[in-house]
Amino acid sequence: MITIKSPSRLHLTLIDMNAQLGRVDGGAGISLTSPHVVICAERSDTVEVMGDPSLRGRMENAVKQVLPEGEGVHINIEEEVLPHVGFGSGTQAALSAAAAVNELYGLGMSVRELAIAVGRGGTSGIGVASFEMGGFIVDGGHRFDEKGSFSPSSASRADPAPVLFRHDFPEWDIVLALPESPGAHDAKEVDIFRKECPIPINEVQELSHLILMKMMPAIMEQDIGAFGYCINHIQNIGFKKREVQLQHQAVRDVMTLMQDNGAYGAGMSSFGPAVYGIVDNKEDASYLQEDVQELLDRTIGGRVIVTKANNTGAQIRRV
Repeated sequence: MITIKSPSRLHLTLIDMNAQLGRVDGGAGISLTSPHVVICAERSDTVEVMGDPSLRGRMENAVKQVLPEGEGVHINIEEEVLPHVGFGSGTQAALSAAAAVNELYGLGMSVRELAIAVGRGGTSGIGVASFEMGGFIVDGGHRFDEKGSFSPSSASRADPAPVLFRHDFPEWDIVLALPESPGAHDAKEVDIFRKECPIPINEVQELSHLILMKMMPAIMEQDIGAFGYCINHIQNIGFKKREVQLQHQAVRDVMTLMQDNGAYGAGMSSFGPAVYGIVDNKEDASYLQEDVQELLDRTIGGRVIVTKANNTGAQIRRV
């Protein structure tokens, strides 16, 4: 039997949703220690996945893409990540299940090969890279003539994007708010891409400049002030600006509260509604957690946790 613990991730922004230079997507993100997906798996005569129904179907489909003919696997989902909130649960569920088969049957497939087999990483490469190596990640997107459209991962069969930059994320605390508000997914998500893209080229250029010349150096120099500035600015440009505008007012209020009450930077992950704030000590994290929880309790509900970055990727071990 093996156990796999895979990280969730924050998707900070898509970079180029214009494609004027012939590439599309690109992204920046952070792997998280929690929440996470944990599964136990062993060989079996049939395919059986037990546990949370929101992830079960994704795991069953993933298993069937890599399982040797005539073989089976039993998977028990021990811990799960909420779907459609901005944490990339679909990618982690699919990769965890495929990696379990890979280990149990000695297939020798790389994480990239597994991702291609199960159809993940077609828009963002952050989730696949988070599973493989963790940390702070910037990916280079896809050739537009190969992908052919502005579309989310759920509607794309493109291969995972190349990782351009990966660095350990500093030991900063990350306050995560999980408002009880629906995130965009499936057909709704596809429609948003079609409606909002292409993004004006000047916004793409501004965002690219910000990531290359301020955000990436801030990670390497552990400059939380500069990194927080980038996070705050990202919420007001590019595709992220459109994602934020579509949220419930309470979700936007959570972001503002974090920015005004101790977080160096606060933003929304992917299509939300998850909101994150970056702080540099546990005391500030605790105070901010209390303030945000109070806001959620009197508005739309939800919960708040404090976590850190995962700088190692998925943990796979035999038991």
